[in-house]
Amino acid sequence: MSAFAWKSFYEDEDRPEKPRTYGVTEVRGPHCSLFSQNLLEDIFESMGEFVDGLKFTGGSHSLLPKTYIREVTDMAHKHNVYVTTGDWAEHMLRKGPSAFKEYLEECKQLGFDTIELNMGSMGFPEETLLRYVRLIKNGGLRAKPQFAVKTNKSDIPVNRDRAFESYVVPAPRSSEFIEDVDLLIRRAERCLEAGADMIMIDADDVCRQADSVRADIIAKIIGRLGLERTMFEASNPKTSEWFIKQYGPKVNLFVDHSQVMDLECLRGRNLGKNHTSVLGSSHFPF
Repeated sequence: MSAFAWKSFYEDEDRPEKPRTYGVTEVRGPHCSLFSQNLLEDIFESMGEFVDGLKFTGGSHSLLPKTYIREVTDMAHKHNVYVTTGDWAEHMLRKGPSAFKEYLEECKQLGFDTIELNMGSMGFPEETLLRYVRLIKNGGLRAKPQFAVKTNKSDIPVNRDRAFESYVVPAPRSSEFIEDVDLLIRRAERCLEAGADMIMIDADDVCRQADSVRADIIAKIIGRLGLERTMFEASNPKTSEWFIKQYGPKVNLFVDHSQVMDLECLRGRNLGKNHTSVLGSSHFPF
């Protein structure tokens, strides 16, 4: 049970205690700025009950001393927080299977639990990518393929300044996606069949500034893959708020560490769908 008097983890009202399989909050680790161990320890000590995973984004673990990485992963595991790599495994794939196996072994020795594969940035055949998913699983690690949802820019409304009552010619719109969503879902389904544990969805083009019709894309992905098997990157607090309002506290989100407490307030008891936003009035265009 939670040490916080205002927070409980009864399964029927929110989500269970860690380790959780849904309602997961994954936070961004060292990337643009170097996290000190003291800062990470403060995060885990103060909010560790609300943090499920720590991600070394942008291949940052490839630049850090191995001793530091090991200390961080040990600290995370002490607080029942899993550790995942970011966008880096795909660079090792280009060196061949043997180099990738060595990379997996090194990640395992450093204390990583999950390997993330950016499926959209690699030009490999689908069967090759599925073999790498199985290779990760056979190595005793969790596999988390990442897919990006991108839309045609003409589908994004343009905000323009205009004089009072002046007419603005509407911008032409297109129903064509740069990346076909049905194809993305089919590839993600095959990854799950191959043993992937979670599908990471980078939906910045959909969630950051697009209009309400793009909510159908999110609904389609969740409807086909399932809420528990998908994680969405929430690049800002308003995006997190929208996901919680639409899908309740059980949605899996990847956020910045600075958003953890606000996100947990949104996930809180009876705040899933009809809450007064702790972030103020929502301007999210959905």
